[in-house]
Amino acid sequence: MNIYQVFTRLYGAWSPAQNLPNGTIESNGVAKFNDFTTDRLQRIKDFGFSHVWFTGVLEHATQTDYSHYGIRPDHPWIVKGRAGSPYAIKDYFDVDPDLAEDVSQRMAEFEALVERTHKAGLKVVIDFVPNHVARSYHSDVAPKDFEDLGVNDDDEMAFSPRNNFYYCWGEPLHTESFVHNGHGGIPYIEYPAKATGNDVFHAWPGPNDWYETIKLNYGVDYNGGGAQHFDPIPSTWQKMTDILLFWAAKGVDAFRCDMAEMVPVYFWQHAIAKVKAKYEVQFIAEVYNPNLYRSYIHHGGFDYLYDKVGLYDTLRAVICKNAPASNITSVWQSTDDIKEYMLYFLENHDEQRIASDFFCGDANKAIPALAVAAFIGNNPLMVYAGQEIGEKGMDAEGFSGKDGRTTIFDYWSVSSLRKLALISSGAKGKNVPNKILTDKELYLYKCYESVLRLRNINQALREGLFYDLMYVNYDGSEGFDPQRHFAFLRRGKDELLLCVANFSDKDADCGVRIPMHAFDFLSMTSGNFSTEDILSGEKTSITLIPDAFTQVKVGANKAVLLSVKC
Repeated sequence: MNIYQVFTRLYGAWSPAQNLPNGTIESNGVAKFNDFTTDRLQRIKDFGFSHVWFTGVLEHATQTDYSHYGIRPDHPWIVKGRAGSPYAIKDYFDVDPDLAEDVSQRMAEFEALVERTHKAGLKVVIDFVPNHVARSYHSDVAPKDFEDLGVNDDDEMAFSPRNNFYYCWGEPLHTESFVHNGHGGIPYIEYPAKATGNDVFHAWPGPNDWYETIKLNYGVDYNGGGAQHFDPIPSTWQKMTDILLFWAAKGVDAFRCDMAEMVPVYFWQHAIAKVKAKYEVQFIAEVYNPNLYRSYIHHGGFDYLYDKVGLYDTLRAVICKNAPASNITSVWQSTDDIKEYMLYFLENHDEQRIASDFFCGDANKAIPALAVAAFIGNNPLMVYAGQEIGEKGMDAEGFSGKDGRTTIFDYWSVSSLRKLALISSGAKGKNVPNKILTDKELYLYKCYESVLRLRNINQALREGLFYDLMYVNYDGSEGFDPQRHFAFLRRGKDELLLCVANFSDKDADCGVRIPMHAFDFLSMTSGNFSTEDILSGEKTSITLIPDAFTQVKVGANKAVLLSVKC
């Protein structure tokens, strides 16, 4: 499973692309569903991806006025940025009108995108945002038999298991600390105030809170000691399950579930079982608390979980020389029993770009981390569009500001995403990468392409055994530096792979000790072998002897994956 995350409204956005900070859709442009043509989707497939996560598909609050199409406008005080946050959902049954060429046909355009994606041999992932909605939430297009969220709430009760929201009874929402984006005018009024999405159960959310959202009520009385009221099943459970079934029926193959850990695991157990009983759909959870991992897998029913506080944080620290490479071992060991459930990544929309000044300033320095994340297990890998050619994320787009991230709040045209959208697949010499990318971008592009394709075609990587070699290489003998080097083996039916990742800025010529136990566990044969680095295609030879050193050369900030047929 190789997931390509694309922030849908930015991917290839070009015309008119003036890129004015805090600019409108008219000045800065926006990408559309129809921009994902058959050719562009085929390029993504040929690159090695199996899934596309179209981020920001559901209709969310925005400062762009679509009232002409029967969509209620949003008050600017409760919208972050001109375009708005894709996680402030305004209508669970609709798609973002920004993404449609013909707004009146927006759902048909999305359905056509799903069909094109499937025809390209790819699966469709969209967000499911279960914890919170926009303060302006209202469905204009919900099925007739669907009771909208909050319609029958008793807002005089701070908590009721029959309510869909939580209320700050007797108190209006205080908006004085909101970032108003320069807008004065008529204040936003909400009475009584509803609890804010990031578990703020009072009426004074701050500027760093998710003040544009309101928390959904799944039957947990947070102000009552966390008491759970799950019998009878809360109406929020039923409504949110119906929403999942609605999108699964449209051909969505997987849901990336935003802040899944803020929703009771028992809801997931209920909803996922019901959806999977009707559709072959996968569920990916954004969970940051390692103490909850096993519960959300074994009880909640999730197929995959983010590995953010484990592998991502560790690899980032190693890349930035804030931690030794040897720390990677304890990270994979901490989730070894659930390793195949962990989704690995080096970038996503929440994290800073590798090439940004806030990370390490050079995307090439993450190549050894890419090799580790891609090759140490059989679990899924995710790449964020632009990562594969070193997008820096250093624009000051507006609400987002210059923070090392690609904005999710503003209309903008991102140069790397325009380039990627121009690359064709099988175009007979037209729009090929080497005509569009710089030499540095092309090198990185080819590295990512090689890694992803190997994950698809190489049996040892897809399903083979894994053996970490670090425990016998801590002493730093023969030039192997456990601070900067990481080594492991993969074993397939008729192939042994030796991977050495060099996180150093210097070339390495090091000896990697391989213990007798590895020979026994992996059924290895000792001797001299011709080998090929299947990442670069370079041929060489190595010697494999139990408890002895195998000499390996690895370039600065690179990795080798040496293949021995045996």
